[in-house]
Amino acid sequence: MITFKYENALIPKGKILSTAKKLIPEIKKLISYECVNLADDDKILRITEAAIAMKKRLNPQLIVVVGIGGSNLGTRAVQEALLGKQWNLNNTPKIMYADTVDPDALQCIIEEMQNTLRQGKQLILDVVSKSGTTTETIANFEVLLNVLKRHRKDAENYVVATTDKESKLWKLAVKNNFSLLEIPKNVGGRYSIFTPVGLFPLGMLGIDLKELLKGAAAMKEDCLDAKGPAATGASILYLQKRNIYDNFLFSTDLESLGKWYRQLLAESTGKTKCLTPTVSIGSTDLHSMAQLYLGGPQDKLTNFVITHFNRTIKVPYYPEYNSLVENLQKKELNHIMHAIVQGTKTAYKKGKRPYTETHLDVKNARAIGAYMQLKMMETILLAKLLKVNPFDQPAVEEYKKETRRLLKKGIY
Repeated sequence: MITFKYENALIPKGKILSTAKKLIPEIKKLISYECVNLADDDKILRITEAAIAMKKRLNPQLIVVVGIGGSNLGTRAVQEALLGKQWNLNNTPKIMYADTVDPDALQCIIEEMQNTLRQGKQLILDVVSKSGTTTETIANFEVLLNVLKRHRKDAENYVVATTDKESKLWKLAVKNNFSLLEIPKNVGGRYSIFTPVGLFPLGMLGIDLKELLKGAAAMKEDCLDAKGPAATGASILYLQKRNIYDNFLFSTDLESLGKWYRQLLAESTGKTKCLTPTVSIGSTDLHSMAQLYLGGPQDKLTNFVITHFNRTIKVPYYPEYNSLVENLQKKELNHIMHAIVQGTKTAYKKGKRPYTETHLDVKNARAIGAYMQLKMMETILLAKLLKVNPFDQPAVEEYKKETRRLLKKGIY
């Protein structure tokens, strides 16, 4: 399902494995963390599936997820990986994400909501905030709830609040008769994809939640070993002497998966000497960043994420076009992409640019669930090597505190 290769990481294999072996005590502790065991939590799945069944009876044509960071990045990552970035063009229910207080972006969601409601169709407004007090989320939710209330007298039937039990949002939801889904107390936002945070909206779109969780559960077992991909991956990230970790994903629909991982690594380990995570998309960014990656400073470690594609498209046979680029006629696009991937790896190897490879044998729910579980466990182990807490983000609270202070004073 997933294969991790690291022979071109430019770190001796013995050193990687000896470092991973030192993680054995931490690996044993992994199963004590609630976020690691979510894929096996049947209660969460049952409660979420019941909520999905109830809201599906409304036949919604639009799902609006209101949340930021860990409250929506995982959902978007899975949705785009499995259904594609262009899902909304030809499918229902559509899904939109209100994740920043950008009025231009929010207006598009407002207009889509209004069009849906005016046509007599239904929608679901899913507000997601672990604390229940996230500034951007609550501001957007109030605006969008106002739109819903103007068109539906029973607006409360179309709202789901996903939050910590007894948070301020939870209590407000109870008062207003919104449907409620609980985020487990000990699971932070960036680790919450296998809670109702991700499972509810993904289930509303018809994604096979059981397959997603089966992939995660299988990967958990693979990672409870010092020779497993989580421990070896964490060891490589710890041992490297570079400042930037670029996830180079060779699939456009995996871009949000890269952004989900960017938050996971940055918030979990960004408290000491650590890597700055970046995201590149193949082959697009070979035409925008490759000069820097192959000719610039030796300060980057790259992880190539490579997958098989679900569709087959072949270049037609036009002999005259062979004068433009040779050997393209009648070739499948996935074969061309494969050649580009191999060419890129060869160029990195010749330039002594270190890289690892993560191969997804298929691009389905089980594989994506496995990948996300792997990265969460790898990140926890890396944080332990760095001697930092993988579950807090104290510096993030500073901007939140200052924002609230300025809003209170009316200074913008």
